[in-house]
Amino acid sequence: MSEGTIAATVNGTGPGADGAPRILIIDDEAAIRESLETLLTLEGYAVESVENGEQGVERIAEQPFDLVLLDLALPGRNGIEILSTIRERQASLPVIMITAYGTVGNVVDAIRGGAQNFVQKPWDNEKLLADIRAAIARYRAEEENVQLKRALRQRYNFPNIVGKSEAMLRIFDLVAQVAPTRSTVLIQGESGTGKELIAKALHSNSPRKDKPFVPVNTGAMPTDLLESTLFGHVKGAFTSAIAAKKGLFEVANGGTLFLDEIGTMGMDTQAKILRVLQDRRFMHLGGVQEIQVDVRIIAATNVDLRQLVREGKFREDLFYRLNVIAIELPPLRSRREDIPLLAAHFLHRFSEENGLPARTFSPDAMRALVDYEWPGNVRELENVVERGVVLSSGTTIGADLLPGHLTGSSYSSSLLEHNPDASLFDIIEDIERRIIVDKLERCNWNQTEAAEQFRIPLSTLNQKIKRLSIEIRKRGRE
Repeated sequence: MSEGTIAATVNGTGPGADGAPRILIIDDEAAIRESLETLLTLEGYAVESVENGEQGVERIAEQPFDLVLLDLALPGRNGIEILSTIRERQASLPVIMITAYGTVGNVVDAIRGGAQNFVQKPWDNEKLLADIRAAIARYRAEEENVQLKRALRQRYNFPNIVGKSEAMLRIFDLVAQVAPTRSTVLIQGESGTGKELIAKALHSNSPRKDKPFVPVNTGAMPTDLLESTLFGHVKGAFTSAIAAKKGLFEVANGGTLFLDEIGTMGMDTQAKILRVLQDRRFMHLGGVQEIQVDVRIIAATNVDLRQLVREGKFREDLFYRLNVIAIELPPLRSRREDIPLLAAHFLHRFSEENGLPARTFSPDAMRALVDYEWPGNVRELENVVERGVVLSSGTTIGADLLPGHLTGSSYSSSLLEHNPDASLFDIIEDIERRIIVDKLERCNWNQTEAAEQFRIPLSTLNQKIKRLSIEIRKRGRE
């Protein structure tokens, strides 16, 4: 199946995929049905209408629809009951409730029941059309995400990788082609692009999938600790070596060892890694006996290794050993068509993890997500979505729940709006607090990385965090 076939499979299925979006009207008043049919048909929608809820449920079972306009006051079973039945049978189908007798209780019941929106008669045509367009756009993005994942699962085992852009489809094909081999792979890309997910996909689609996948962040350890972690040591090899210890090369025997941030590795360690790649042998620190291993190496870096080679900071022979197969992950800003799919994926996951009803982004919020440059890439988007899910009180996440640097809001506006008499010191402190929080969010709450980007010592950043009473959140996933 070619990359074009995958795209066709995704784009050619689901409600309304073969033509105009399909809308079902459920209302017992003929004049209302006729008025809505005329309005929506002129807008290019394919419209059907029925006069009671049971007929509506039957039509939904027979035909795919992109949206339902449902009257609250129906003969027999009322709209809330019909909404419940629709949700049981097709949980994601957007439903907009319409009624002439809107009360707070009705609105609460409808939203709790999973209605996308609540419109009161007589409605404003432009607002109703805007609500319909937004609901259908969100629904199609979510459905496309589901279908893309289904199509990819049929071909590959890529459970957590989302993308429909040409760049990502090419990577999927390359991963599928390379995974069954034992070739060394070098994954390159900016921080937060999902390099470990690609490494896991290579492992899980290989003959080694039943053996260990062992990740190690080579940039997070000093040289002595890294070598002990990778190669193990014998008892007494160094002062604190009170017992012999296996290294990760032994732990990963028969499987895959993922070396992340390999560009930070010291030259001595590079030489030892090169020997394992060449001979598939190594010795424990302090040991004299060679150990044979069968380990596939997948390495990743967010820096230009060729430039490090030119600067004498990375071994040229090791670079060519690692760079047998190169996979270049594009930054999120260069594949903006994937942002709605990724956002829908994270919305579903975080809503489910927190036991909350499914959330969606408002059109303004989604526009801000698509327009943003995403220096932290997919990881930053993941953190922003998690924040929106946790902070939202309803099922729609508006632009007001996005971090200020996404929407361009002023750093000082929050304090000044709530306290126009704030002192200059208070305003400066508020700006500093928000800048630090924004930077921490972009760095996945990694204080060391944030300090490096601020170009200040980690101790200085920690002092500021303490002084400004900034609550450190747990770090998210790669």
